[in-house]
Amino acid sequence: MIKVAMLSFWHVHAKDYARQADEHPDTDIVAVWDEVAERGREQAAERGVMFYDDLQELLAQPHIDAVIVDAPTNRHHEVMVAAARAGKHIFTEKVIAATTRECLDVLEAVEEAGVKLTVSLPRLNMPFTLAVQSILNQGVLGELTLVRTRLSHNGALSTEKSPDGWLPSHFFSLEQCCGGALTDLGCHPMVLTRLFLGMPDSVSTSFGYITGREVEDNAVSVLQYESGAMAIVEAGFVNPFSPFVIEVHGTEGSLLFSRHDERFLVKSAKMQQAGIMEWQVQELPAARPSSFEQWVSHIQNDTTAVENIQLALDLTRLIEASNLSAKSGASVRLNDMAELLEEGAWK
Repeated sequence: MIKVAMLSFWHVHAKDYARQADEHPDTDIVAVWDEVAERGREQAAERGVMFYDDLQELLAQPHIDAVIVDAPTNRHHEVMVAAARAGKHIFTEKVIAATTRECLDVLEAVEEAGVKLTVSLPRLNMPFTLAVQSILNQGVLGELTLVRTRLSHNGALSTEKSPDGWLPSHFFSLEQCCGGALTDLGCHPMVLTRLFLGMPDSVSTSFGYITGREVEDNAVSVLQYESGAMAIVEAGFVNPFSPFVIEVHGTEGSLLFSRHDERFLVKSAKMQQAGIMEWQVQELPAARPSSFEQWVSHIQNDTTAVENIQLALDLTRLIEASNLSAKSGASVRLNDMAELLEEGAWK
């Protein structure tokens, strides 16, 4: 049995991860730390486990094998480096850290300690993502020219039940979150774009502030590639009915997926040559095990989440570049950040 400590309930998904730990037959939550002591004590009491108001004291406990990190984004670096150095396996909410440099510090600490890290990137394991990868591997779209991914919800909008929106107020703190809709929600479409097209040459991002919060609640990033391909990543906290959307277009075909009808459509010149003239509805494959299940498996089998970690590192770079672009009003070239990946950094 893997003994797990919850490190903060700051994030809205913390209770979801706690539930996954409770439901997994090989993990058991045995302790809680939280930067907000009252919240931590409440969660620990609810689970009948020990609360620690000192993170180092918790990490010094030899019976704790692993931690689930849902602390504020600006504390990820501090918390995860400390956890790795204490020999604890780490499952964490995205992003790994606020900056690429901090992310590399975390990955270096993880590698030196030999602990297992997995980042929660759930859409990598979902059927629609696996279906896109299958189509791309078949080459039926030709050379890719454009990817568009969109994810939005209404968490910042006032309702009768939630006058300030259903997201907790701290999700609009620039200090704690290090960003708004793009850093939090935009991570999902951004990492899918990275999966489908690879890393771009440059990123150009614009933020909108519909509800006047400290962080953006509306965001668009345009990624440009050496091949001439482009990608559009969209995220927002101000859209009650906007479905999650993926579009991938190429020189010989296109694919479309939307959560509003769960239909995965493909049309290509190669299919037309075989007599298939109309848009085809593709069956979706089964989902892969969740990121949490994969983490447990890596601990048990002494394996490493190589692809997950690389994608999470690239995601951190893309979000950092996007935030820099929005702040400066200029396009940011990824090569300008290359010095952060100097020799000796995690690869």
